[in-house]
Amino acid sequence: MNGAESLVRTAVEAGVNVCFTNPGTTEMQLVAALDAVPGVRAVLGLFEGVCTGAADGYGRMTGEPALTLLHLGPGLGNGIANLHNARRAATPIVNLIGDHATWHVANDPPLASDIESLARPVSTWVRTSKDARELSRDAAEAISAARRAPGGVATLVVPSDCAWGKVSDEIASVSTPPPEPVDADAVSEAARALRGGEPCMLMLGGRALREPGLRVAGRIALRCGCRLASETFVARMERGAGLPAVQRLPYFPEQIVEFLADCAHLVLVGTLEPVSFFAYPGQPGRPVPASCRVRSVAGPGGDLVGTLEALADAVGGSGLAAGRAVERPERPSGDLSVGSLGAALAALQPEGAIVVDEAATSGFAYGALSAGCPPHSYLGLTGGAIGQGLPCATGAAVACSDRPVIAFQADGSGMYTLQSLWTQARESLDVTTVVCSNREYRILRVELARADIQEPGPQARALTSLANPPLDWVALARGHGVPGERAESADALVTALERAFAEPGPHLIEAVLA
Repeated sequence: MNGAESLVRTAVEAGVNVCFTNPGTTEMQLVAALDAVPGVRAVLGLFEGVCTGAADGYGRMTGEPALTLLHLGPGLGNGIANLHNARRAATPIVNLIGDHATWHVANDPPLASDIESLARPVSTWVRTSKDARELSRDAAEAISAARRAPGGVATLVVPSDCAWGKVSDEIASVSTPPPEPVDADAVSEAARALRGGEPCMLMLGGRALREPGLRVAGRIALRCGCRLASETFVARMERGAGLPAVQRLPYFPEQIVEFLADCAHLVLVGTLEPVSFFAYPGQPGRPVPASCRVRSVAGPGGDLVGTLEALADAVGGSGLAAGRAVERPERPSGDLSVGSLGAALAALQPEGAIVVDEAATSGFAYGALSAGCPPHSYLGLTGGAIGQGLPCATGAAVACSDRPVIAFQADGSGMYTLQSLWTQARESLDVTTVVCSNREYRILRVELARADIQEPGPQARALTSLANPPLDWVALARGHGVPGERAESADALVTALERAFAEPGPHLIEAVLA
């Protein structure tokens, strides 16, 4: 057995069984090991950002790490944007980065780079193996680090001589540390605030936004009359009928100030105090009003469901239940606008759907319109690095082959990782991509206005426009092996969605917005 085979055996025995990869020369032993050691499904991406984004979607839906297998520093560099999103989402991922042989690095070959320095900003754990005999142990520690609550990106650099070197049959075992225990004192203090009669908000993040946590949070809200809120960009949130209403924190700082204006106590479970996404003149970077006291009951790495259950017990809400009935909008007709786009999707999305939202400005109406849809999972753009939506949907579909996946995708950011469509076709994944085709970077038009640039010049206008030439998403989809069609009215979009949801496999609909 060689080092590469010992690494793959370690992963298989730890229950890690998917690898998203775009390999190169230094990874050939690892590629061969995927055949020599049964148990890992290898999924090819045509760009490393597809691989890392797919690993993110897979990890969000399973709670378990996938492997990525990338080629040296440049391969990792191509995948860093979606690893940034994964880090912000606390997604468990194990990156395997092939490197030159240990004895060849000193020769400074053309593809040599400081891989660890590239990996550290997007990883919670980084190591370079030194010997083939250490690979199994290093892989086990990487998997353990990725699983450590709340989850994280672990990066293991594998020199090629470590991969081809001979080793014994001994395999290291993986241990997963438990989450931080419930803080009884913090629970007591939060319970006093929630029962005190002043306006309160319970803000949730991480695994607190899964169904078990939401149901307990709903009981707390029902008992105390507090509002429930989530982070602006959630890694994963369960939504829809049967679950309590949760408001998402607004995006702009002045909106957050207004959102929290009457709140005397902000109680945090699984998330941190809100900060502004960007700095703006005259706006606070920390938009929580001074009159609002922030209380953290459990950080992202804590036992979040256990904390919520203890809080429910402390406020006397354990025997209550809260949830909403199914309520969908009518199927829209007429012009295709942001509103009718959101209504069409909310009216038709299947029960159990996984909605990956990178619709940007085109998705504003969908959130409220879909609140009463049948139960579904919602995945957001956690780190703000665009190009997440299509690969994240790809990984979610690999993770949950029995569930329909919807990629709700802005046109500009969709071009960053368009190659995801090819992987969806190759793997026959049930992903319906709805491209919001407004043919511009509309969020930049908004930001120009917010910067008090009311009349952008010709270059500024050109730099926000995708209309010259317009992108042909139907042709792009077909060129990647995915059936595509264009919808230029709400009626046409409804028909296209009905057709796509009824047929297995990938589909793309270009929704041309008026």
